[in-house]
Amino acid sequence: MLKLIKRWALLVCLWGFSLASVGANTDPLFISLTSNEPHRVTMALSFGKHHAAQGHPLSLFLSDKGVYVGIKGQASQFPEQQNILREMMANGAVVIMCPLCLKHYGFTESDLLPGITMGGAKVTGAALFKENTKTLSW
Repeated sequence: MLKLIKRWALLVCLWGFSLASVGANTDPLFISLTSNEPHRVTMALSFGKHHAAQGHPLSLFLSDKGVYVGIKGQASQFPEQQNILREMMANGAVVIMCPLCLKHYGFTESDLLPGITMGGAKVTGAALFKENTKTLSW
């Protein structure tokens, strides 16, 4: 009987430890946003915002048509989404702009919302390849 109690206690301790380690998971999250469709953008931002609030360092990479979300002159098309972007950056999220995509769509760095970081191999790679980073794409 004592052996059974010891085994049960060990199982309970291990189960509690595994729950604690899952709850303490703060792996970085890298979201690649390639869309300028408002609903898809809102989904990506909401997902990132939620997980950043749970302690996951967040990097958001705006590329292809996703660049439009980070452009000051697009505020009328993305008012809610740009407010979420500002809030996320104020709370520590890093928003990275693809320089090639920005140029492709006829914008320059001066068109960016304040706080957005211009990307490049080093900047984007540093966020993408942080140890244990999880990635998603919208």
